[in-house]
Amino acid sequence: MTTFLADAWINFDVGSLRDQFWSNTFDGLTYGAIYALVAMGYTLVYGVLNLINFAHSEVFIVGAYAVFFVLSGLGFGPSAPALSIGALVADLLLAMVAAMLVSAAVAVILERVAYRPLRRKGVPRLVFLITAIGASFTIQYLIFIWRGPSAEPAVIMFRPEAVFTVFGADIDDQQLTIVAAALVLMLVADVFVNRTRLGRGVRAVAQDPDTATLMGVNKERVIMLTFLMGGLLAGAASLFYVMKVPSGVQYSGGFILGIKAFAAAVLGGIGNIRGALLGGLLLGVVSNYGQTLLGASQWSDVVAFVVLVVVLMFRPTGILGESLGKARV
Repeated sequence: MTTFLADAWINFDVGSLRDQFWSNTFDGLTYGAIYALVAMGYTLVYGVLNLINFAHSEVFIVGAYAVFFVLSGLGFGPSAPALSIGALVADLLLAMVAAMLVSAAVAVILERVAYRPLRRKGVPRLVFLITAIGASFTIQYLIFIWRGPSAEPAVIMFRPEAVFTVFGADIDDQQLTIVAAALVLMLVADVFVNRTRLGRGVRAVAQDPDTATLMGVNKERVIMLTFLMGGLLAGAASLFYVMKVPSGVQYSGGFILGIKAFAAAVLGGIGNIRGALLGGLLLGVVSNYGQTLLGASQWSDVVAFVVLVVVLMFRPTGILGESLGKARV
């Protein structure tokens, strides 16, 4: 059996997993934070409309292009620029704001052009799903026509430097920046939905749109708000993605990440904001473990979906399984 595995294309390298366990854990949390931010866009739209917005991955990648163009215009390139901490933070904030605005604009336009006319006609949900897939490919290939098939040149924001060590694994400033910023953004989104007047409107429409309308809630405004929020979070995630994968800006670059973010939303409980966070972090960590154990980065995606299927076999509603409309006040 051992000889067969050694000669096979699957390599169960338990030793590598053991030696790299903590570094894989912390790096997986970094990727998981990015998945979670994108997953929140899926979960918000599903919670309100019961719609899987498969074009959300393109909303994300458009933001990544905005990050690339802003940083390129500011002088970033294959080498990290020699900037003071203050100047670097200001440049990154500018890139993030630009990405959030661009992604939010694309998300709102997508809702108005692709989904709103269908809602007014009262079409079946399957039509929404087909439209979402069509919108995804349309945006993807518009970018392909505009920028071509090749990835954009790498933009290095800063070289990661170890800040401290935990269980022998270095924790660098890049990991801390991504995880901390993502957690803050997700906390703000959670507080907005659960503690503000507009957030109560979102939860009311998610729970019972007809009753919410009778109570004076503007349903169309709430729907637009959910797409706007999802776009803002996806735009922020695109900065962290480019920070982690400097050469990852490509017309099809959002597809796999978007599918994994959707898997994270389902894993945590589709329609549950906190579930998106939990699912994203869990998926990021498990994917890292899988690629180390099996000896190739390509196994990361396979492991992620195997975990998703296993969890759903025992808990079809996801780990938390609470819908947006039933979230606690």
